[in-house]
Amino acid sequence: MTAMPTWQQFMIPVLKILSDGEIKSRRDLYGLVASNVGLTGDQRAEVLNSGDLRYENRISWAITHLKNANALMPISRAHYKITESGRSLLEDHPGGLTQADLRLIAGYDDGQKKHVPEAASAPAPDELDPYERLEQGIADINSEVARDLLDRLHSQNPGFFEQAVLDLLVAMGYGGADARATRTQLSNDGGIDGIIDQDILGLSRVYIQAKRYSLDTSVNRPDVQSFVGALQGQQANQGVFITTARFSPKAMEFVKGLSTPRVVLIDGPRLAELMIRYQVGVQVKRTLQIVDIDEDFFE
Repeated sequence: MTAMPTWQQFMIPVLKILSDGEIKSRRDLYGLVASNVGLTGDQRAEVLNSGDLRYENRISWAITHLKNANALMPISRAHYKITESGRSLLEDHPGGLTQADLRLIAGYDDGQKKHVPEAASAPAPDELDPYERLEQGIADINSEVARDLLDRLHSQNPGFFEQAVLDLLVAMGYGGADARATRTQLSNDGGIDGIIDQDILGLSRVYIQAKRYSLDTSVNRPDVQSFVGALQGQQANQGVFITTARFSPKAMEFVKGLSTPRVVLIDGPRLAELMIRYQVGVQVKRTLQIVDIDEDFFE
């Protein structure tokens, strides 16, 4: 499967669709352009973290920049028609149009602060649209924080790690309204590190095993089998095995074959991801506000 076009690579298809001179809505352009470039069903289903469809977001940015370059004329709200300038761009750049090409057009505003001397060469075109760049930046920050989280969890004593795991599960909504989570004794715990009561009477319980293993090691099938044996000894039907390491393929295959008790495996990367999502061991450093035009205001 070929990669989905970048927002810049969508510009020529947008111009091609509009080259018939007809007025088309942004919504119609999404489907027509997607068909023109041959997007697959999977590509059409890709979503950003915001929930917006990735291909629609990229086509939308292509439309916006073409409009800013006077290649498209807005006729009414979210309806566009190609201009003579747009036809010239289509004729002059049949193989593809980039933002660097648009920057050569008088009056084009790319929304970026101009600070590069005129003699300097045009900057390389961005592969991602602004929303995607923002999401990528957040993902890079979260990835670094995730690595730091696992390093710090591994450096703490076992009791700290077990409590952190219980705090996470409570933050995720386990433990009911009373948030009842109990950490067992550090020794002679029978293979159970924590217990979460799902209801006030304790009739439904989740048993936890938390193992602070080295980040580059694997938890193997015998370790998981021992946990299952501990669950059976408690006549338990559900348990969670959480580690800072990873689970071996045989350990994961063993768990998939279980009918009872039901066991969920959470490895280091997944643990760090959940801690970031539910803000356990991390804090929000900055909140960004993203604005867009309120179309209803201009009705």
